[in-house]
Amino acid sequence: MSRRIILTASLFGITAVILGAFGAHGLKSVVGADNLSIWSKGVEYQFYHTFALLFLSQLATAKSKLLNLSYLFFTLGIVLFSGSLYLLATREILNLGFVRFIGPVTPIGGLCFILGWAFLFVAVSNRSDSKAKA
Repeated sequence: MSRRIILTASLFGITAVILGAFGAHGLKSVVGADNLSIWSKGVEYQFYHTFALLFLSQLATAKSKLLNLSYLFFTLGIVLFSGSLYLLATREILNLGFVRFIGPVTPIGGLCFILGWAFLFVAVSNRSDSKAKA
């Protein structure tokens, strides 16, 4: 499980750097300041939760359903929250009809982040080893 989490975090880290650079350099002249801010928020939360996944990988040496759920919800949160913000920020230049329906997806992604953190909290609270209590 730890390897899978690290691979997922690495992929999200790579794409966050690429998307951050694209937003700073490629989108700067194409979208307005409001949309660039939305894009940046997507990159920011993608990075936060990439680091959360890396932290989670250090705990995931033992099989834990709660840590698996935390991994799942952090991953879904990045895809839904950050992904929807990327689409919303570029809706004017993408001309995709379905993008106007993406707005409600963002809070679902936020809820996934909350659930990821909650499952991580419960998983660590339930651990009995000395490392978790330190």
